Order: sequence, then C-alpha cells, then structure tokens
Amino acid sequence: HELMTSDPAAARTFYGDVVGWTAQASPVPGMDYWMFKAGETPVCGLMKVPEEAKAQGARPMWVGYVGVDDVDAATEKTKKLGGMVYRPPADIPDVGRFSIIGDPQRAMLALFKFANPMPSDESPMGTPGRVGWNELYAVDWEKAFAFYSELFGWRKDQAMDVGETGTYQLFAHGDHAIGGMMNKPVQMPMPCWTYYFTVGNIDAAIERVKAGGGQIVNGPMEVPGGAWIAQALDPQGAMFALLGKRA
Repeated sequence: HELMTSDPAAARTFYGDVVGWTAQASPVPGMDYWMFKAGETPVCGLMKVPEEAKAQGARPMWVGYVGVDDVDAATEKTKKLGGMVYRPPADIPDVGRFSIIGDPQRAMLALFKFANPMPSDESPMGTPGRVGWNELYAVDWEKAFAFYSELFGWRKDQAMDVGETGTYQLFAHGDHAIGGMMNKPVQMPMPCWTYYFTVGNIDAAIERVKAGGGQIVNGPMEVPGGAWIAQALDPQGAMFALLGKRA
C-alpha cells in the first residue's frame, strides 16, 4: 500500500501520530520516497503525487498494490477483461516492475512484481500498525468480483446482508479473507478502494485524527467480530480507515 500525497512531511507526522508508524527514507531514482514502518517492519510506501499524475487530475490518495507473477501479462489481461490501464508497465530500477490499472468500473489498483524476492510479513492482519482490511466500493460488486476473481484468483468467502446497501461479500486469497466488496452509497461519486489500518484503541485513534487536522467521515461503527471501524480523511484529503477495539 502506498500513499501519494501533496505534503509527504506532513503525512509522516500525521500517520506517525495516528497509527504509530515511523518513517524511513528509501531512495528511489528520481524521487523522494519513504517507507512507513511498524516497529522494524516496512508496511507502506509514501511519495509525493507525481507531476504527470497531478496534470491528469490525481489527488492525494492511498493506492493498493497486488503482487503478480508477470506485470505485463496481467496488464494485458486487465484490458481483455474490460479494465483500463492508467499507466503501462514500467520498471523501478533495482526495486521491481509495476503498472496502474482500473477495473471495468474505474476503481484503481496497481500491479507489482519485486525485482528480487522480499521477505513476507507474517503478522496477522489484526496486528496494530498493519493494514487490516481492503475494501472495494463498486457500482456492481458482483461484476467487480468476477473481474478480480479472473485476474487474481480471489475467491468468495462469507457474505453478509448489510441492509439497504445489499450484500457485503468477503473475498479471500489462499486460506484467509483479505477484504470485502459492496455496492457504493449513492452519494459516493465513483467506485474506489479503501484501506484500513489497525490501531489498538479506535476511540483514541479517532481523537488523534482530529487533533492532527484530519476528519472523521463515518464512525465509529461496530462490525462483526467485535471490532470497530472509522473512515477518515487525512489533512491533505486522502481517504483511509481505521480498525480497532474499544476499551
């Protein structure tokens, strides 16, 4: 997961206070790049919104990266399945190869393959400081799931009735559910992915969001399993969410 923002220095302070991350410079040719770390483990990237992306209307946002065996082949398959390519495959020297795609309903994701094998983080998704959930708000979640299932091999997990919004469908990779998808609320302008960061105490984290100049747009709200969530905007306008317990 990676944050593209208008003010990386302010973002380092904000997310450090809210989630408990530290930030470490991670040199990438041609850009000022940072890694957010939980303890000694890198968990997310941080960079300024590229000028070419800004010229196309890009705003501060979190982007999710999905690992694939072949970025070029997965990018071509995206197009065959009705998706779009926002940025064609390109190399990051000594790091990996990536592309930026959109599903057929225009929700954006990135595809990635490391140049060299990287150690995986074996921490459970509920570990504080880690990304705890990946959520898609779609125009039609069933069509969206068909696309992602074909592209990545994701499979359906549990499904829940969430009232007027309809069904909330969990999706899994391997043996574990890694996220959910549902139809977006009418007031949401376009489909998008939202990423949840795990914190210890949701109420304390909400207060840190407010104190840091962010805004809570929804929550706190209880979800199955006894956890609580809140959706927020950081001071630069990037949407994110928090997942945690209540004291």
